[in-house]
Amino acid sequence: MRRRIQPPQTQNGAFPGRKRILILMSDTGGGHRASAEALQAVFQERYPEAIQVDIIDLWMHHTPWPLNQLPKSYRFVTDRTPRLWKWAWRLSEKETASELLFSTVTRWAANAIRRAFLHYAPDLVISVHPVMQHVPLTVLADMGWSLPFVTVVTDLTTANLNWFHPGVDRCFVASQEALERARRAGLAPSQLRLTGLPVRPAFARQARPKAELRRMLGLDPERRVVLLMSGGEGMGPVATIARRVAWELARRKIPGELVVICGRNQRLRERLSRQSWPIPVRVLGFVTDMPNWMGASDCVITKAGPGTIAEALICGLPILLSGYIPGQEEGNVPFVVTNGVGDYSEDPGEIARIVARWLGPDRERLAAMSQRARALAHPQATYEIVDEIAALVGVASQDAPEDASREG
Repeated sequence: MRRRIQPPQTQNGAFPGRKRILILMSDTGGGHRASAEALQAVFQERYPEAIQVDIIDLWMHHTPWPLNQLPKSYRFVTDRTPRLWKWAWRLSEKETASELLFSTVTRWAANAIRRAFLHYAPDLVISVHPVMQHVPLTVLADMGWSLPFVTVVTDLTTANLNWFHPGVDRCFVASQEALERARRAGLAPSQLRLTGLPVRPAFARQARPKAELRRMLGLDPERRVVLLMSGGEGMGPVATIARRVAWELARRKIPGELVVICGRNQRLRERLSRQSWPIPVRVLGFVTDMPNWMGASDCVITKAGPGTIAEALICGLPILLSGYIPGQEEGNVPFVVTNGVGDYSEDPGEIARIVARWLGPDRERLAAMSQRARALAHPQATYEIVDEIAALVGVASQDAPEDASREG
């Protein structure tokens, strides 16, 4: 058995007596950081005296140039050259290509990654990114460290095969589709857990009534609320969709109100704020109270990001998908449509007409989609994941959530 070597736990900002967990992520899209922070928040809520959690962007802050520049190119490639991204995504699933990539990265970045592990001295490592299994596990093996390694897959259905490494102790997935991909990649039933996606703990709490949330947020309780968003970076034709939806609701005399969340896209927020609108429109930047905005809304228009879909399901919010990133988000479209919790269109005019039908003559369908969404949701997923990981480092788990759905 390999002997584990690490610095004393009292060094490097650790608290004496606490187990230390290190989460590896990268800011390639907002979902990986959001999942990492959701896990961290629940560890803090349930095990504040027993477990300390650190989150690092392994590529950006702990690898040499030019690897540390790769996360910055993600948005440009996925938004401006989606065909190139789809080709790269497909290529990365080929065993020969991935082995060559990971062996090259390991030779290039091993020393820097080793220093990160020595600095944080974790008792357990969690990966929430598809390319943070192979290289970190190789570096840990070369260091002679034997410690639990866990993958939390943050893609909903079309999970890249690089998520699945046979050397992990646990792999948590969000859907039956992802579970089947993990099995085909060689993971054993004892390694797999089907839990749902990790989402912020606020989504697991009992929601306030819709009318109360609307009053609290300054919305008209008598109007039907459409929530329009496109990820943390405000990607996609948000402005065009907003205009078409507003004018379609006004044309059909549907008493609607539109909330547009622009994320970190300040230019988009300023542009929309300067416009005049035929119905009440609220334009926001990055928000920290998303459960309230979702809970106050009647439907959401969004790209097919897995985290947003998972959160919308918990809130019972019918979903109109307006686009997807080729590769990892492709399967999210049929997941939403075939489960009867939403529709898909990339055409702003058609999006506006669908929303108008939902809020007008198809109100019964809207209510049915809302019920199906709640039935499909996994509001306790983050708690299930955290409790099982805590057990892996020898910390007694809290009472298991009631809606556990597990494999193995």
